[in-house]
Amino acid sequence: MHTLLPHQHTDEHYMRMALQEAEKAMKIQEVPIGAVIVYEHHVIGRGYNQTECLQDPTAHAEILAIKQASMYLSSRRLLGCTLYVTLEPCSMCAGAIVLARISRVVFAASDPKSGACGTLYNITQDKRLNHRCYITRGILEHDSAAMLRSFFVQLRRTSQASTAPK
Repeated sequence: MHTLLPHQHTDEHYMRMALQEAEKAMKIQEVPIGAVIVYEHHVIGRGYNQTECLQDPTAHAEILAIKQASMYLSSRRLLGCTLYVTLEPCSMCAGAIVLARISRVVFAASDPKSGACGTLYNITQDKRLNHRCYITRGILEHDSAAMLRSFFVQLRRTSQASTAPK
C-alpha cells in the first residue's frame, strides 16, 4: 500500500492550477506551460507562456509568475515560496528562480532539450551558486506531457496545411 505524504495532495492541487494556466497559453497558440507560486498556502503569482503574443523572449510562465509574486510580497526575494510549473524550467528561468531565492520548485514533465533543474543542467542545485532549491519532479507529469504533445501535433498539422501546395 502506498501512503501519501501530507504535501503530495497539496502538490497535485497547485499543479492542477498550473495546468489551468498552461491551458490559457494553449488557447492563444502559445506553448502550453503554466506556473503558480505559493506562499503560506496562498497563490501569490501566476503565469503562462506569452512569448509570441508579447514578442518577448523572457515572457515565460515562470518569469511572469515571479514578477507577480515579487510585486505581491514587495520583495525580490521569494524565500518560503514554492513554484509549481508544468514543464521543467529552462536555464533562463532557473537562473531567475535562484536569484529570487525560491525555496522549492515542483515541476510536472522533465525537459530533455532545455531542462535546467536536473535533466540537462542543474542550475537550481548548483553548489557554486549562493542559493539552492528543493526540487520535486513528476507531479501530474502525464497530464502536462499530454497537453504539450497535443499542442505540437496541432502546430505541425497547421504548419503542414499552410505550406501544402494549393
